[in-house]
Amino acid sequence: MKEKLIFSVLVDNQSGVLQRVAGLFSRRGYNINSLTVSETEDPDFSRMTIVSEAEPEMTRQIEMQILKLEIVKKVEVLTEKNSVLSELLLIKVRAKGIDAKSQLLEVNRKYGARIVDVTLESFTLELTGSPQTIDEFINAVSGYGIIELARTGATSLERGSDSFSEDI
Repeated sequence: MKEKLIFSVLVDNQSGVLQRVAGLFSRRGYNINSLTVSETEDPDFSRMTIVSEAEPEMTRQIEMQILKLEIVKKVEVLTEKNSVLSELLLIKVRAKGIDAKSQLLEVNRKYGARIVDVTLESFTLELTGSPQTIDEFINAVSGYGIIELARTGATSLERGSDSFSEDI
């Protein structure tokens, strides 16, 4: 049975890195569920958070394949227990009339989303949280009519006070 894998990958901050890492997954037949990349506290490096699914025995093989790329400095397999994971959601929902707006605001209070735009007929909301929280929020507001949405995908840091890049 496939399990969710979260890879935190420290790479050189240069052009073509994303293509090389994504290409490795593609060539090996591994699907990427989400991928986020950003410069780290050191501008020479970027951190990639890659969420994928694979058989448990494939985890080490995928990790070793990633490490073979010369642009990769470090790979860590994260779990939900040893890491903090979050996503960003922007969602535009129909909210025509005072009743719909009031009901939507009540749902919104439960999740703590931020209202970033209001029109006569819609709300645009921003929410950060775990993928499960994001999914629950989407389900909670879907009855009002989702006009459009965008999700960033997961980003994650290992718990504790150590730095992922301190020994590079």
